[in-house]
Amino acid sequence: MAKTGEKYEAVVVFSLKNGEEAIKTLVAKFSDLIKEHAELVDVDEWGKRKLAYEINYESDGYYVVYHFDSKPEFPDELARVINITDGVLRSMVVLRK
Repeated sequence: MAKTGEKYEAVVVFSLKNGEEAIKTLVAKFSDLIKEHAELVDVDEWGKRKLAYEINYESDGYYVVYHFDSKPEFPDELARVINITDGVLRSMVVLRK
C-alpha cells in the first residue's frame, strides 16, 4: 500500500467493441493497480455514454472515474499504463483541488 500525498482523479473511456466482460476486467485491472501504488478512494462508473465525437469509429464509450490519493510520481505511471492498454479510447489523470 502506497503512502498518500495529493488527491488525484483519473477519467477513463473504455471501448465497447470488446464487450462487457472486457470492460469489467479493465476496470478491475486499473483499480488493482491504483490500490497497489496509492489509496483508492472511489470508483465511479458512469456507464455507457455518447461521445462528443467519434474515436476510432466508435460513437459510444464506457466512462469510469477513479478518485485516489498518492505521491506525485504515481499518476504519470498510471497514465502511461492506461495509454498503452488496448480497449481504452481516452483517458485523463488530473490533480484534484
